[in-house]
Amino acid sequence: MEINVKVISKSSLRGVDFLIFVTLGTQSQDFSRLIKLVELGIKEDLIKEKVIVQAGQTDYKSDLVEIKSYIPKEEQDKLYKECDLLITHGGVGSITGGLKVNKKVIAVARLVSLNEHINDHQLEIINNFAEQCYILAADDEKSFLDALKQIDEFEPKAYKSNTPNMVKLLKEYIDNNKK
Repeated sequence: MEINVKVISKSSLRGVDFLIFVTLGTQSQDFSRLIKLVELGIKEDLIKEKVIVQAGQTDYKSDLVEIKSYIPKEEQDKLYKECDLLITHGGVGSITGGLKVNKKVIAVARLVSLNEHINDHQLEIINNFAEQCYILAADDEKSFLDALKQIDEFEPKAYKSNTPNMVKLLKEYIDNNKK
C-alpha cells in the first residue's frame, strides 16, 4: 500500500520551505560585508534557502538574495517568527528579537575599522551572547562559513530576558539617589 505524503512548508511566507532572514540594522554606515558573506555561503552551497535581507541604509544589489531597504515592523516581526535562521549584525534588539522566538542566530559585528559603525560595541555584545551559548559568532569569511556548517547541530541555550531585574536595579538606584 502506497502512502502519499504532502510536505507542508515550515514557513508560510511566500510558500518557501526554508527561509533565512538577514538584518543589517538601520545604521547609516554601509554593511555590505554581511551580504557578501551570505552570498559566499550560497556560492559554497552552504545556503540553499531563500534569503531575505533587511538592508537599511546599505545600498547593495544582488542576484542571489532578496534585498529590501525597509521592512515595516509587522512584516519584520513575521520574518523573525517565520525564518529558520536569523543572520544579523550585533545589535541587541536584533539578536534578542530572534532569541525571543527561539531562532538560531549567527551574528556578525559591524566594525569601526571597516567604517561600518562608530565604535566596536557590537563585538562585545556578540561575544557575550556567544560565550553564553545563545548564538554563533562570526567575524570573517572562515568563521562565517564554519558557523553555517555548525548551525544544524547548534543547540542554543534558551533565552531568558534579564529586563525585570534591570528595571528593578534602575528603580532602586533612582529611588536611592533622589534629592
